[in-house]
Amino acid sequence: MKQNRETARSVQVARYSDGKSLPDEPDEIAVEEPLEIRVEGQSIAVVMRTPGHDRELAAGFALTEGIVRDGSDIFEITSCLTTTEQPGNVIEISLKDPAKFDIAKLSRHLFSSSSCGVCAKATIEAAMQQFPAIKFGPGFDPKILLQLPKKLAAAQETFQRTGGLHACALFNLAGELFLVREDVGRHNALDKLIGHQLLAKRLPLGNCILLLSGRVSFEMTQKALAAGIAIIAAISAPTSLAVEFARANNQTLIGFLRGERMNIYSGKLRCLRETS
Repeated sequence: MKQNRETARSVQVARYSDGKSLPDEPDEIAVEEPLEIRVEGQSIAVVMRTPGHDRELAAGFALTEGIVRDGSDIFEITSCLTTTEQPGNVIEISLKDPAKFDIAKLSRHLFSSSSCGVCAKATIEAAMQQFPAIKFGPGFDPKILLQLPKKLAAAQETFQRTGGLHACALFNLAGELFLVREDVGRHNALDKLIGHQLLAKRLPLGNCILLLSGRVSFEMTQKALAAGIAIIAAISAPTSLAVEFARANNQTLIGFLRGERMNIYSGKLRCLRETS
């Protein structure tokens, strides 16, 4: 069922500026709604997300949670009717081999807020679930990398309207943007991005650069690894666990990509030095 779900809506707000109260006027805010994800009829998670690209979100979630390993494991992804008969806030994943799905092996509790993915994990050991480490990764030109934040900012349509969304983007090694996703949750935006590529049968993403609009937590490096991403860059800071994870799995991790500078926390040998 094709839907046109709103990502922002207008509300009346009271403004105060320069010591004065101003008349109420409309302001656009980012939409946040729950999405229940089911696999073979069993509810596995409720995530708080910005509506839109829900099939991609579910597919990316399934991959990064280890429910599927490849797009060929998915038979179909459908939107279901809720009890209020409003379509869109329940998504159902059907597997090609349902017998392989064991809900008891899932590590995630049922609810996850838009600000947290790993905090809903049942145990630290489960959170550290490993995907194969990066064996090979391309080199990158730092001058090209420095150009990417402006390109991402120009592509953040809903953020420009609301100021309230995170974004994740994929670039090729020449610095050309080919996919961007926005969401109130960083991990949701990345799941949407990865899910799109999974459903398009374009994984792994070893020759891509992933750019994050916010900070880099452990969960973001882990999700990137699930998609085979070797180069992760962020406009903000990484956490200590994100750095440790990237180093352990041969990922390049870059933070504070702003203006003419960046910090390379892991994988600096992929940085192509200037020859001129």
